[in-house]
Amino acid sequence: MIISINPKNPQIRLIRKVVEVLQKGGVIVYPTDTIYGLGCDLFNPESIRKIHRLKKMDGKKPLSFICPDLKDISKYAYLSNYAYKMMKRLLPGPYTFILKATKLVPKIAQTKQNTVGIRIPDNRICLALAKELGNPIVSTSVNRPDEGLYNDPQEIEERFGRQLDLVIDGGVIVAEHSSIIDLTDEAPKVIRKGKGDISLFE
Repeated sequence: MIISINPKNPQIRLIRKVVEVLQKGGVIVYPTDTIYGLGCDLFNPESIRKIHRLKKMDGKKPLSFICPDLKDISKYAYLSNYAYKMMKRLLPGPYTFILKATKLVPKIAQTKQNTVGIRIPDNRICLALAKELGNPIVSTSVNRPDEGLYNDPQEIEERFGRQLDLVIDGGVIVAEHSSIIDLTDEAPKVIRKGKGDISLFE
């Protein structure tokens, strides 16, 4: 099923419809400011396992997740003053920040080092979903290891539709990965150069 949602002014009734799907353990595709993301409720382990199967990825590969705003992040990750200042300066934006996880984050969503990847994308649809759900939404790109990124929701629906509960059409986007910055130590480390400007960390 595919639902069109206005990227500039997401219709709340449609956001609620998608949130119902997430609450029932559904796996969805939704737009971010970098890619179309494959997601589910962070607190539904079976849905996370579905994403692992769909992407043909082993359970050890970490998945990042989306928080609706900065004040939410401290529930799920330990923030130094430096990390908070940097995130406040750059978010919402095309970054994934690696931080130490709190006990609230399910083990299935953490790395062996007990870290998590956190995003606050500059996209009104996914932020509205996370806010309405009241939980973070798992976020990983819609592709398999041997494939490129998808930027067209209609194409995603044709390719993966049977394995998904819902695809949100938020328009065609220029697909590019987020920049990944590790803020677990005092010195920040650039893990991946992507759409986000990394000059502050070089």
